[in-house]
Amino acid sequence: MRVVVQRARRAEVRVDGEVVGRIDRPGLVALVGVTHDDTAADADGLAEKLWQLRILDDERSAATTGAPVLVVSQFTLYANTRKGRRPSWQAAAPREVSEPLVAAFVDALRSRGAEVATGVFGAQMEVDLVNDGPVTLILDS
Repeated sequence: MRVVVQRARRAEVRVDGEVVGRIDRPGLVALVGVTHDDTAADADGLAEKLWQLRILDDERSAATTGAPVLVVSQFTLYANTRKGRRPSWQAAAPREVSEPLVAAFVDALRSRGAEVATGVFGAQMEVDLVNDGPVTLILDS
């Protein structure tokens, strides 16, 4: 699994012009990609890492501040762009593998007490955020 996490002042995701997920105070935006051999343990481990990551103001974590998290599925995180001009998506897991693991990631965050908003898996989404810092990190399992 791969998570691109951004510290954000606020963020929202829309599908067909309708807001489906929003954080309206400082928190984290997590773009989550899944590859073929990822497991529920990977989802749980990355959720714990994200929850405890000390990247908010005064080197605090979402766990200590109660900061919200917006989770958006993003298969393009596993694009291979080494050859040619057209990305290959072969490393991205198919929906039947990735959708349950993104849901497991969200559930793992919620089980830790996180306030989590989400996009819609597989939908064409518009994501707006105000990146704070900017701070952007990549987490891999």
